[in-house]
Amino acid sequence: MSTDPVELTAALVRCPSVTPEEAGALQLLQRTLSEAGFACTRVDRNGTPNLFARWGARNARKVFGFNGHTDVVPVGDPADWTHPPFSAHREDGWLYGRGATDMKSGVAAFVAAAVDLVSEAPPDGAIVITVTGDEEGPGRDGTIAILDWMAAEGERMDVCIVGEPTSVAKIGDMVKIGRRGSMTAKFEVTGKQGHSAYLHKALNPMPAVALLAHRLSTHVLDEGTDHFDPSTISVTTIDTGNPASNVIPARTRMTVNIRFNDLHTGASLAAYLRAEADRAAAETGTRIEMETQVSGEAFLTPPGDLSALIASAVEAETGQKPVLSTTGGTSDARFVKAHCPVVEFGLVGHRMHEVDERASEQDIRDLKAIYCRILTDYFAA
Repeated sequence: MSTDPVELTAALVRCPSVTPEEAGALQLLQRTLSEAGFACTRVDRNGTPNLFARWGARNARKVFGFNGHTDVVPVGDPADWTHPPFSAHREDGWLYGRGATDMKSGVAAFVAAAVDLVSEAPPDGAIVITVTGDEEGPGRDGTIAILDWMAAEGERMDVCIVGEPTSVAKIGDMVKIGRRGSMTAKFEVTGKQGHSAYLHKALNPMPAVALLAHRLSTHVLDEGTDHFDPSTISVTTIDTGNPASNVIPARTRMTVNIRFNDLHTGASLAAYLRAEADRAAAETGTRIEMETQVSGEAFLTPPGDLSALIASAVEAETGQKPVLSTTGGTSDARFVKAHCPVVEFGLVGHRMHEVDERASEQDIRDLKAIYCRILTDYFAA
């Protein structure tokens, strides 16, 4: 009997798995996969719930991998929702609920495809499914923990799909073959507090932060590459907290966010930011401290066998050729890319993270069909 991906999505949506709560989502997947013959292992770390499942031999000639997450972002005010956010309400061909798009539908579609394949036409190879409960959170003990465990246990994936909602207007119109890197830098500019009428007795940090903000926000990092848009620097906040108009503050803080392509690394950008901060400090006599956090480095899976496999399956099932893109934010593909070639492919990102998040039931069925064809074609090669 064919596994219904819409029913499985609905069952997952009914699990209120707001990061870091598991709420029964991974337990449901473990039961479903175990019944189909998958060997399942919980790979929880520091309270973060994770699931590893493999069908087939560890030393199989080919291992196809899937990565996804069942945790979701908070719902906001439930009263703003047309239907309760974890009710999995179905109406007019739509499935409503937090996580319906991002990305319980992607997980359900792949699990349904994998279960049907191993039950009806067992492939010559292995399928590995990795699901975390920490993609929407800090990400330190989610997919990273699974990959660490796999390395220690001698488990592998030869290629991997991350089931994020990558499509834009119609299912199958876009496949992600890479992502820009992301980093945040926080600056604290320190001067000397004083009365605004006696400038010579004070050292105002505001001109220094304004100078630094201007230089960073107007600097052109690059013009883009064959597969990436130009890198960007955005000043996202400047905070002083000074309620008095006649007091020069002692310090102010600024945060910038950088989205960067493969011409840069987190380290090279940190060095650039440090140099600019030192220059502004020297010119103004202030002291500027800086701390950076890299959420993920830029990466690219060059167009090749894996992207061609997925594009062929998409075209066969939908009649359209997907665009290979690197746009958007970050995903757990940034971790998987160090293990094996990885691409992202999933539903249209309709209202993900918004009130009344929902997914087309037909799109969920179509996604399962595409995943089925990808798996069949991969093991037939």
